[in-house]
Amino acid sequence: MPSCDGNALVIFSGGQDSTTCLGWALNRFRTVATIGFHYGQRHDVEMQCRQDVLAAIGDVRPGWKAHLGTDTVVEMGLFRELGETALTHDVAIEMGRNGLPSTFVPGRNLMFLTAAAACAYRQGIRHLVLGVCETDFSGYPDCRDDAMKAMQVALNLGMESRFVVHTPLMWLTKAQTWDMARDEGGQDFVELVLERSHTCYKGVRDVRHPWGYGCGTCPACELRRAGWDAYVVGHAVHGEGR
Repeated sequence: MPSCDGNALVIFSGGQDSTTCLGWALNRFRTVATIGFHYGQRHDVEMQCRQDVLAAIGDVRPGWKAHLGTDTVVEMGLFRELGETALTHDVAIEMGRNGLPSTFVPGRNLMFLTAAAACAYRQGIRHLVLGVCETDFSGYPDCRDDAMKAMQVALNLGMESRFVVHTPLMWLTKAQTWDMARDEGGQDFVELVLERSHTCYKGVRDVRHPWGYGCGTCPACELRRAGWDAYVVGHAVHGEGR
């Protein structure tokens, strides 16, 4: 049974992190709605993957289907119009002179959270959940804990509300994120994350690795692979099956 009587809205891309957060929320809130964003991303395949996850996740644990609420998809094509990044245009994935990777989309997570809060406001939802992390991440400043805390303050002031921004993965490594998936939904949930979630920045879905689908070389794939390897080693050391 959920440990909280409230409702939540999960910013859900269909990737490993947001899928894990969706399972986390389904164990804690009475109703869990989701919101996704089509912003002209190169890995547009994630939009289909998120629908695949939503169609399957209700069967992972008893009760999850009953707690799953409405899904909303918002168009945010302005990010392509504002300038090139390696997530919105066919440009090289590399480190910029400003110390940030070319996959950084300025303001993306801030806009996502603002739009999610506006959606939640209309539905009477005060709990917002997103899978940002500053432990194993690509160096994006809008994934940091300070940025999330500042956004919570700004949203509450600007909307005269009492939103609570939840970031369950903030201090976890990618290996610990796999552990969370197992803790929240068991091996069936781990298998769902492996088979149905999408993380690869290049949108590759025709190559299957032990850790899931992807090109295997972009930063997102490298993080996911390293986390999976550490997760498997950790469970082997403790004599547990995958």
